[in-house]
Amino acid sequence: MEFRTQVKIDRPGFQIEPMESMLLVGSCFADHIGRRFVEDKFQAVVNPFGVMYNPASILHTIQRVETAPRIVFLTLGTNHVYRLKETGEIVDNCEKRPHNLFQEEELTVTECADYLRQAVELLKERNPEVQVVLTVSPIRYRKYGFHGSQLSKATLLLAAHQLMEVEGVSYFPAYEIVNDELRDYRFYAADMLHPSEQAVDYIWERLSETYFSEATKQFLMEWHPIKQALEHKPFHPYSADYKAFMDKTMLKVTELQKKYPTFVL
Repeated sequence: MEFRTQVKIDRPGFQIEPMESMLLVGSCFADHIGRRFVEDKFQAVVNPFGVMYNPASILHTIQRVETAPRIVFLTLGTNHVYRLKETGEIVDNCEKRPHNLFQEEELTVTECADYLRQAVELLKERNPEVQVVLTVSPIRYRKYGFHGSQLSKATLLLAAHQLMEVEGVSYFPAYEIVNDELRDYRFYAADMLHPSEQAVDYIWERLSETYFSEATKQFLMEWHPIKQALEHKPFHPYSADYKAFMDKTMLKVTELQKKYPTFVL
């Protein structure tokens, strides 16, 4: 007897290798996942110009970065944008300027898809081998009203679906995992809007199962015990026992560096 529904995730046509270079751009959910990649020693650049919530702002970041990694995650948060009335440009950050200087708008499905398509095309120009993973953030926006928040997410989901026809673009269902698989308030933070740390852990687990190569999984099995040892907080940091513990740990680090030349502590 099944007591929950599990989201099926399609296998992509590529795998992420150990310490691979990658770029993550998007909502604060991209920061959460990006931090996991950094902690696991991937060469990940995460929101280099700050959090970008909508497809237009994500495109702006892609236009500004100079890196050309093989792996790119674009996390969509909202279809709402703010346009500076004086110039008509969509801004990525209001920089604490008065609200009356801006006009809030909602991008259509077509507009969202067009911005995303431009971002993908630019990434492909820099690296024809690029693999772009689209995902919709599960974070809800109370300020829109919950019906408005759902409409915003639906717009993003439809736009992402349009991009599935583009070669080298895949979709990871983070939004669906939280709403259809983890549909319980115990998987939300105290504000009842953001996923809890446990929910992010589970999403990371599903992402790892889907995208990581066997070589990456093997590396992580070797790295995680070392990572835990390095994070250990001793009661007696100057004791002989702790010194011996750290000497043994650093020896393991050296062995890992020999096995994986691109590994940097």
